[in-house]
Amino acid sequence: MKVLTITLNSAYDLIGQVKRLALGEVNKIESLGLYPAGKGVNVAKVLHDLGINSTVTGFLGKQNQSEYQHMFANLALSDHFHRVAGATRVNVKITETEAKVTDLNFQGYVITPEVWQHFVEFSLQITPDFDLIAVCGSLPDGISAEAFAQWLTQLNRHHIKLVLDTSNQALTMGIQAKPWLVKPNHRELETWIGHPLVTQADIINATQQLQATGIANVVVSLGEKGAIWLTQEHIIHAEPPICQRVVSTVGAGDAMVAGLIYGIVNHFSAQQTLAFASAVATFTVSQTHVGVPDSALLDPILEKVKITLI
Repeated sequence: MKVLTITLNSAYDLIGQVKRLALGEVNKIESLGLYPAGKGVNVAKVLHDLGINSTVTGFLGKQNQSEYQHMFANLALSDHFHRVAGATRVNVKITETEAKVTDLNFQGYVITPEVWQHFVEFSLQITPDFDLIAVCGSLPDGISAEAFAQWLTQLNRHHIKLVLDTSNQALTMGIQAKPWLVKPNHRELETWIGHPLVTQADIINATQQLQATGIANVVVSLGEKGAIWLTQEHIIHAEPPICQRVVSTVGAGDAMVAGLIYGIVNHFSAQQTLAFASAVATFTVSQTHVGVPDSALLDPILEKVKITLI
């Protein structure tokens, strides 16, 4: 299978760690690194580490693209990003000792109607070359949720496996395109449904409502509680082992998406795929950045993932 990841709102992730974040005070932050990122870029990074080459596209700001170019070259990713006026934004992510992450997301480039139309035409031209397309992340200024949904509908007409990982209005509108798989996290599902989801039964009920909109597969990531996948035949819960040393949860959801794609590409069963994706996500929180330096490191985690059919 040929895989394309799309990141419309790319970002450099500036990741730091502090014992306790005190609002209104001076906080001494331990810097963990500055990484070229964005959800689709992170997915492509992990897929590369797992041995799957992918193509990347979306938008990058012309002013500060050098680190992306360096990374794409190092990972041999096929780079079809559109460079636009302005700078790619910087997202500051502060992880506290108990692994709670505070995001400070800054504004980046603005996409003009002309640039958006050019990208839409380009993406529709290359879509037939791919079997699976993952559209990941938020929308930059200049792209409305309505325009986003119309574009996804056009992509989906090519009968590819369309994976959507976004939130808020982009999720609400994006599901109208009926992607093949949608992956909200617990909080994003609560936002979509409009009320808290306290129990597993609440989560499953909300997931079933999301699936009823015409989505074949819904995967809900639940942090340390694993993930639930509603296929058209099963409800599967994957519960990973407790991570003994949580460094940062940044990118764990992206790693899960990469793990799902890996399982799909390799024709794993749904249970095997969700177990593998949960192991990749669990491994990710034990380090400062997104990636799997050695796939053998996943084996002891994967052995301890508990799979339950509900």
